Amino acid sequence: MKLGDFKNWAIYWEQLRSALLDPKVDEVSLEASLRAAREKMPVPVLWLLGKTQAGKTSIISVLTGSEAAEVGNGFQPCTRGSRFYDFPAEGPVVRFLDTRGLGEVSYDPSDDIRYCESEAHLMVAVMKVSDINQAAVFEVLHRVREYHPEWPLLLVQTGLHELYPPGVGHIMSWPYDDDPLPESVPIELKRALLAQRSAAEALPGSAPVRWVAVDLTLPEDGFEPADYGLEALWQAIESLSSLGLQNLLSGDQEIHDLFARTAHQHIVSYSYTAAGLGALPVVDLVAVSAVQAKLLHSLAVLYGQQWDKHTITEFLGLVGAGMASGYVARAVGRAVTKVIPFLGQTVGAVWGASSSGATTYALGKASVYFFTQRKDGLNVDSETLRKIYADALESGTTILKDRLRGKSE
Repeated sequence: MKLGDFKNWAIYWEQLRSALLDPKVDEVSLEASLRAAREKMPVPVLWLLGKTQAGKTSIISVLTGSEAAEVGNGFQPCTRGSRFYDFPAEGPVVRFLDTRGLGEVSYDPSDDIRYCESEAHLMVAVMKVSDINQAAVFEVLHRVREYHPEWPLLLVQTGLHELYPPGVGHIMSWPYDDDPLPESVPIELKRALLAQRSAAEALPGSAPVRWVAVDLTLPEDGFEPADYGLEALWQAIESLSSLGLQNLLSGDQEIHDLFARTAHQHIVSYSYTAAGLGALPVVDLVAVSAVQAKLLHSLAVLYGQQWDKHTITEFLGLVGAGMASGYVARAVGRAVTKVIPFLGQTVGAVWGASSSGATTYALGKASVYFFTQRKDGLNVDSETLRKIYADALESGTTILKDRLRGKSE
């Protein structure tokens, strides 16, 4: 680690200690910094098209892990024909744009096309498989793909169980990506699936079109699993976009039991905000530290832990000795400035967009282990804590690198 890196480290560490132990932040200045940060890290948009009751809200609910009622109450109007749902609301990492009422009223997609043009996004058309009249949806898709033939399209067929014969449940394992569809698929369901897929062949555009069939039900509906086809849905989304949404919203599968999904979403959200601050021409370390302090406080509340000076001092003492050991320069400075040249022109290799976001991510992951151990009445092992921090710094750097690469393309 170079001398300049140590200097940056010392300044940052003192700012973080001050933000945690003696939080005196100019809220007006902080809010101005946060607005600028959000402009640097715009939220990607998933544009959902479909008729009412097609299952769009259920898809958002299963992808985010939120209750359907919570999603339904969280929508905000944005254009004449659409509304959006930011997730998480307090610091979104993804925005779902929902076009309402196709087939019920005349709809001009021009406003929504303009809304999406400046953002990384994926079009998701949702069709209930038992509804054979999808002309309004295909009409809109045709117009959109004429404007933007390069936009990938995912078509999701929902409500499979509505065409099951009486007493029949889901087919295990999920067979709906096979070509041709196997004989185990009920004949009426197979005809409906193929009819919708055949209609999509006339769509213009050069970008890929992919189909996935899902059945997202409530537990009381009696179909197991209730999220039938979810894994296939995630695979389809990941194959068509570079957003890495599954990791952003669900977390790494290997640590899923240790790091709760809600905590992970908080951590990613705050990391993006910190990365936006780090991408500003002059890195505002006070604002970055304030964002990190807010994250740690929110996680303490989430885990029901008292976040007082004694606890804060203990956490800083346990994690601090391992944070300046060279991981910052090695994992952050080296990884990002080579990929995104403009960052090297605006900020230092250590305290740029990547490091601000990656250190926030690593602090969040380390704190979850800290809070989990305390909540369970167990000792916090300093070596484990520092390893979690170091590993998360590497992971956070990759997440931010991918996001910033997509932004610069």
